[in-house]
Amino acid sequence: MSNGRHIGDVILDLQNISLRFGGVKALTDISFNVREHEIRAIIGPNGAGKSSMLNVINGVYHPQEGTIVFHGRKRHDMNTHEAALQGIGRTFQNIALFKGMSVLDNLMTGRNLKIKSNFLQQAFYWGPTRREELEQRSKVEGIIDFLEIEHIRKTPVGRLPYGLQKRVELGRALAMEPTLLLLDEPMAGMNVEEKQDMCRFILDVNDQFGTTIVLIEHDMGVVMDISDRVVVLDYGKKIADGTPDEVRGNQEVIDAYLGVAH
Repeated sequence: MSNGRHIGDVILDLQNISLRFGGVKALTDISFNVREHEIRAIIGPNGAGKSSMLNVINGVYHPQEGTIVFHGRKRHDMNTHEAALQGIGRTFQNIALFKGMSVLDNLMTGRNLKIKSNFLQQAFYWGPTRREELEQRSKVEGIIDFLEIEHIRKTPVGRLPYGLQKRVELGRALAMEPTLLLLDEPMAGMNVEEKQDMCRFILDVNDQFGTTIVLIEHDMGVVMDISDRVVVLDYGKKIADGTPDEVRGNQEVIDAYLGVAH
């Protein structure tokens, strides 16, 4: 469902990706692309290889075969830090926040890549460092406003309900100012109201920040509502790729996935 924004050219192109762990094939000969500003969903039953695919995109796993082209440059064995520097942000299935730290401090950790002053300058908190911290903090405050979490900015994350923790994790990923945001089951474990909130924020991130989003999601209603295109995996192979309507009507998808869910 495009919301009036312009979907641009291909920014991420995955060609013939195969990934094995020992003798186990996690992904077999998968090709698909992601266009600028789109919301691209990856769906499929448990064990289909969805998280493995996200891990390939952000440099956690290095496929044995295939090529990855990001912003026109062919990528070689890139690690997660390099991926972040290139503008790839990520949230995880299991929340990976610092539970004892406040919401604000968790979001500030997302700015680490953007901080230019060195450790010594930070230790002595000189003028330029102080200015820089204030600048970083104002960026983070903007995200706090955007995600409507002002009332919990000082609260330790571990004390928050699950749905809000997920929102804070989205905030930390946004603090990196990614051009490509990978969301691994952003709505898992949420109630209906929390899912509606998260859907709205994902659409707003896409619309207002122009961020390209790739998400894994099990809730088919959500996927069909917010995605521009959907790629379907089953047992590590691609079985369909197209608009939500095209995918919804694909018999192989119905057999593999939708039939199980309903």
